[in-house]
Amino acid sequence: MSKVKKEEHIAREKLITGKETDEDQILNISLRPTKINEFIGQAGLVENLLIFIEAAKRRKEPAEHILFSGPPGLGKTTLAHIMAHEMGTKITATSGPAIERAGDLIGILTNLEEGDILFIDEIHRMSKVVEEFLYPAMENFQIDFVIDKGPYAKTIKFNLKAFTLIGATTRSGLLTAPMRGRFGIFHHLDFYEPTDLLNIITRSAALLAVNITGGAAMEIAKRSRGTPRVANRLLRRVRDYAQVKANGDIEEDIVDKALKSQGIDSAGLDTVDRKVLNAIIDYYDGGPVGIESLAASLNEEPDTIVDVVEPFLLKIGYLKRTQRGRQATELAYKHMKNKDKYKSKGLSIKD
Repeated sequence: MSKVKKEEHIAREKLITGKETDEDQILNISLRPTKINEFIGQAGLVENLLIFIEAAKRRKEPAEHILFSGPPGLGKTTLAHIMAHEMGTKITATSGPAIERAGDLIGILTNLEEGDILFIDEIHRMSKVVEEFLYPAMENFQIDFVIDKGPYAKTIKFNLKAFTLIGATTRSGLLTAPMRGRFGIFHHLDFYEPTDLLNIITRSAALLAVNITGGAAMEIAKRSRGTPRVANRLLRRVRDYAQVKANGDIEEDIVDKALKSQGIDSAGLDTVDRKVLNAIIDYYDGGPVGIESLAASLNEEPDTIVDVVEPFLLKIGYLKRTQRGRQATELAYKHMKNKDKYKSKGLSIKD
């Protein structure tokens, strides 16, 4: 199975991946905040963005190029659209893999107006040739292209209108140093606290005209992996369940039944997460195990495990990385109800 096919497979199997589905793209537009004061969470980032936006508006010039990094589903795309709204400019959105040739990029850049925002998602996945074309555009608002060949080749500079590039990446370590160095503003988005997710779910429920109790909203928040996109997706799944199996109102017992039917447990882990933890505990005696070996035993791509599964397991302390590989923690043994196996290794476990 090809890498692309494997990624598509795990995206279908994994309900609570942070990757955006077709349904997310449609519904998130209606749920997405459009103003900076409507954005919930990431308080320090929002405060700094307000300063950058106000400073740029006072100088009557485009904002500096911005790089947003962090796990998928935390609001990088939303912040880019908010920036465009607050600056009163147009946004052109694309992604690194979608820009296959330098000509594609030239077409996008030459259509930008003064102060417009170009948003490139998954910017770390741009090809080297396209990336190098972007350097002079970011630095001097110029593009260089060659006409003719051999001894008749000429380089022509084409002036662009000043614009702001906003890049988003889930793997900032894969960005080249020249690309990273051309951004003036860097922000890392971290997982959300349950209280912030509670506010997001309450707001989304109101927009969807769904009645939900505070306890039910908090229960969804706790199982949303610290990710707003996942929170909204679980809310929609629970709404479906409530409308078919109950009177349409969402209460705590409805949340528990709905998410259990989807294979999501009390910690927010789904079948894929548990499969990874079980493999480490049962096949590799708790680890450490190299990512290549783990991926091979699960018939998955290493990058898929690193991007989709690991971030949250590391965040909640169920997994740790060592020099020798991945290792299950005491919390993982407890959650997977494998206390006896943990003790059999000569390790004490706290009840």
